[in-house]
Amino acid sequence: MVQVLWLVAATLLTFSIGYIGYSRYLSQFVELDDDNETPAHKYEDGQEYVPSKKPVLLGHHYSSIAGGAPIVGPITAGVVWGWVPALLWIAIGNPLMGAVHDFVSLSSSLRHEGRSIGYIIGEYVGERGKNMLLWFAFLTIILVVAVFALVVAIVFNAYPAAATASFVYIALALVFGVYLYQLDLPFIPGTAVFVSAVFGGVWVGINFPVALFPAAEAGTYPAETIVLFGSGLASMVPAAGTLGANTAAWIPVVLVYAAIASVLPVWTLLQPRDFLSSFLLYAGVGGALLAIVVGTLFGTSAEPLTISLEPYYGFMGTASLPLFPLLFVTIACGTISGFHSLVSSGTTAKQLNKESDARAIGYGGMLGEGLLATVALGTVAIAGVTAGGGIGRALPNFASGGSVMLTSFGIPTGVGAPFMALVLVSFLLTSTDTAVRLGRYMAEEIVGTPDATSDAVRTVQSVGINRYSNAAIQCLVAYALVASGSWASLWPLFGGANQLLAALALLTATVWLANWDSDKQLISTGVPMALMTVITICALLYLALYQNLYQQFILGGFAESAGLVARLSVGVQIVIALVLVGLAVSLVGIGYRNIRNVRERPAGAPADD
Repeated sequence: MVQVLWLVAATLLTFSIGYIGYSRYLSQFVELDDDNETPAHKYEDGQEYVPSKKPVLLGHHYSSIAGGAPIVGPITAGVVWGWVPALLWIAIGNPLMGAVHDFVSLSSSLRHEGRSIGYIIGEYVGERGKNMLLWFAFLTIILVVAVFALVVAIVFNAYPAAATASFVYIALALVFGVYLYQLDLPFIPGTAVFVSAVFGGVWVGINFPVALFPAAEAGTYPAETIVLFGSGLASMVPAAGTLGANTAAWIPVVLVYAAIASVLPVWTLLQPRDFLSSFLLYAGVGGALLAIVVGTLFGTSAEPLTISLEPYYGFMGTASLPLFPLLFVTIACGTISGFHSLVSSGTTAKQLNKESDARAIGYGGMLGEGLLATVALGTVAIAGVTAGGGIGRALPNFASGGSVMLTSFGIPTGVGAPFMALVLVSFLLTSTDTAVRLGRYMAEEIVGTPDATSDAVRTVQSVGINRYSNAAIQCLVAYALVASGSWASLWPLFGGANQLLAALALLTATVWLANWDSDKQLISTGVPMALMTVITICALLYLALYQNLYQQFILGGFAESAGLVARLSVGVQIVIALVLVGLAVSLVGIGYRNIRNVRERPAGAPADD
C-alpha cells in the first residue's frame, strides 16, 4: 500500500519550488521595496492600522485564512473522488494559483493605502464595478460566517474538551494583549509564558470538558463532561431537531463571540490571540507532518501510516457528484480561496511592517494552508471511510487519523484526538471573527458617509457604518442560513462563492497590473482568473439549478421532516448563487473592457476618467 509520506513529499516538493523560485520572481515583479512606507506606519491609529512584527502578523494571517475548509474540503474530496485528484489539485494548484492570489491581493492593497479589493477595482473601472465587487464580497462573507459557525458548533459537540480549551486560550489572548500593548512588557519571555499556558489549556479542556446540553446518545461525551443546561430546555433551541440541541445551541454562542471580537481594537484580541493560537496550529500541522516522517521511517506509530483510500473512484465518485466542477469548489481553501483576498487586503495590509514581509506572509502563508490540506487528506487516508457524509466524515477522521499520526511520538490517542480537534477549532474561531470584521469593512465601503438628503436614507447609512449594528446584522443573517441545519447544501455553495471571489480578486490584480504598466505580463494572474471563473460559474449553476431547484423543488426531494425554514433556506441559497453568478459575469466583462482599452491605448495617451 502507498504510504502517506509520499503525499507529504509531493506537496513539499512543489511548494518548495514555488516559494524559492516563483515567489521571488513575483516579489520583483510587483517591485516590493522596504524603503516604501507601508499603510500600517502611514496611518497608524492603534485600532486597525497597527505595524506588527512579522512572526505576529504571520500568526494572525495564517490563523485567519486557515479555517475549516482546508480540513473538511480535502477529506470530503478524497472520500468522494479518491486521493489522487485531491492531491494533484493541492500540490499543483496552490503554488501556481492560490499563493499567487494571496500575494497579489496583499501587494495591490499595499499600493492602495491598505484598501480592499473592492476599492482597488473601483479605482480603475468606476464606482459601479466597485460596488458590485463589494456586494459580492459581502454576500460571500455571510456564507463564510454561517459555515464556520456551524462547523465550530459541530466540533464543540463532538469534542467538549475543545470548547473548554478554546475559552482558555481566548482569555489568555486578552491578557496577552494587555501585557504587550498596554504594559509594554518583554516580548520573548511573555511569548514563552503565554504559549505554555495555551498548551496547558489543552490539559484543562481534557479534564474539564463543557457541553451546553446533554448528548443525544448516552456515552457520547467523556464521563467528566460538565453539562450546563438540562434536556428540558432543549426543545426551545432552534434547529435542535435537525442538528441536536447541543450543536444548535453552540451556533449563536459562536456568532455572539464573533460579533464582539470583530468590534474590538485589533491589539485587544485579534493580534495576540492569533499569535498565540498560531503556535497551537504550527504544532498541530508541523507535528503531524513530522509524525508522518518519524512513524514511517521508524515504525513507531500505533497503526501503519498507509493510504486506505482508492486512488480514484471515477468521475461521479462515491456520491454521484461530478468531479468537474465540484472537486475544485469542495477542496476550496486548500488550493485557492477568495476569502484570503479579503484578509490580505482587509486586515493584513493594514498591519504589514515592511513590504518585503509580504512574500513570506502572502505567498508563504498560503503554502502553509496547503500543508494543512495535505495533513487533512493524510488523516482520512489513514482512518479510512466512516459512515456519514461531509462534516460527518471530516471531523472523526481528522481527529482520529491525526491522533494515530501523533502516536509516532508516544502521545496516546486519548490526548491526541482532543488536541487535533482543538487545532481545527483554533483555525475556525479566528477565521469566523476575522470574517465579521472584514464584513464590517465591506459594508462601510458600500454604504459610505451618511450624507443623503433623506432622513430615512441617512439612518440606514448610519446603521450600515456603525460597527456594532453592522456586525450584529451579519451574524443574524448568517444564523438564518444555518438555522435549517442544511449542511449538505450550504457547504458547496460556500465553496463556489468563495472560489468565484478568488477569480474576481485575480481580476482586480490583473486590472491593477495592466493600468500600472501597459507592458506588464498578465499571465500570472490572468490565466488562474480565467480558469477559476469558468470552473466556479459552472459549479454554482449546477448547485442552484440542478441540485437545489430541480432536485429539491421540482422533483420534491425535501425530506418529510423538512419544514418551512428548511425550504426557505434552500430558496435563499438558490437566489444567492444566481446573484453571485450575475455579479461575477458583469464584473469580468467590465474588467476585460478596461484591460483591452489600456492595452490598445497608444503610448503616451491619457487614461480615461
